[in-house]
Amino acid sequence: MSLKYTAIRTAFELLWLSGLPRLSRLLSASRGVIFTLHRVLPTDPPDFSPNAILQVRPDFLDYVIERMRDTGIDIVTLDEAIERLAAPQKTRPFVVLTFDDAYRDNLQYALPILRQHEAPFTLYVPTALVDGVGELWWQAIEDIIARQKAVAFTDGDDVEYVDTDTTAQKNDAFNRLYWHMRKLPEIERRALLTDFTDKYGYDLERQCRDLIMSWQELRLFAGEPLCTIGAHTVHHYELAKLPSDEARREMAQSVDVIQAQFGIRPTHFSYPLGGPLSCGPREFGFARDLGFTTAVTTRPGGLYPKHLESLQALPRVSLNGYFQQRRYVDVFASGGLFTMLGKVTG
Repeated sequence: MSLKYTAIRTAFELLWLSGLPRLSRLLSASRGVIFTLHRVLPTDPPDFSPNAILQVRPDFLDYVIERMRDTGIDIVTLDEAIERLAAPQKTRPFVVLTFDDAYRDNLQYALPILRQHEAPFTLYVPTALVDGVGELWWQAIEDIIARQKAVAFTDGDDVEYVDTDTTAQKNDAFNRLYWHMRKLPEIERRALLTDFTDKYGYDLERQCRDLIMSWQELRLFAGEPLCTIGAHTVHHYELAKLPSDEARREMAQSVDVIQAQFGIRPTHFSYPLGGPLSCGPREFGFARDLGFTTAVTTRPGGLYPKHLESLQALPRVSLNGYFQQRRYVDVFASGGLFTMLGKVTG
């Protein structure tokens, strides 16, 4: 685990020991929290698994739902969350459960738990991934580095060979390539990804079909009364890196495709990756113009009545796979604490 996550874990321990999360819920003006989830898997990740931050175990998800209700926190839909923000007086605290990307394991492991607890949730769907032609590039580079003792990084005509024999070397190589790709324009990132995956015989389309639900599987969610289907672009590109017309088209077409498949026109949206590098005022404006009721980021924070004026730029709190301790759940639910964290890190 990196120094960053070690520091966060230390902070979580101190917050839990202090009892501050409960006090924060009582005294803070925050009315609720939107939780971000991605994958739900029963197995613990291997030592090298930088994307483990995106996965939680089914038993942890089960406990989160039970703990919320045991402490008087309601689990509500996005639409009800907006109603509670608009209420003149502070209502019971709430959380909203949201899942990004339509991973197949959501069907296998998350849906039975959500049904058992009758817990409403939102599933944000990137349509090209469901078509089986998307690129889960963050997982692809992990998979390649995991099985190699060295990898070649190409920069123009220059080729650098990087050792990836140990876990530490693998983590260093992943972080280096990941952040290099994050800083590139989308067209250059896609070209680099194609070159890298081709070099190691990695089949991106097969990976996509293996990890993401098909449209047939997704129909089980579309027909589930507990589920709200949201849009998540077509190709899961970082919208801020695209020209305006392409970024807007990514958002609009994802809605059209979902409507064509299910007869449902999504009114809620999630920005891929969702941080400052990925979306900003321009994208928030597109979401308003396209008629989305809400659009969520990954910027940390709780929900306040003031967010009624910025419903297309809502914060979320990630149920991070590195922190699946039951004692941390109360910390996750403390919107005010994460709002302070967002101010520090933003």
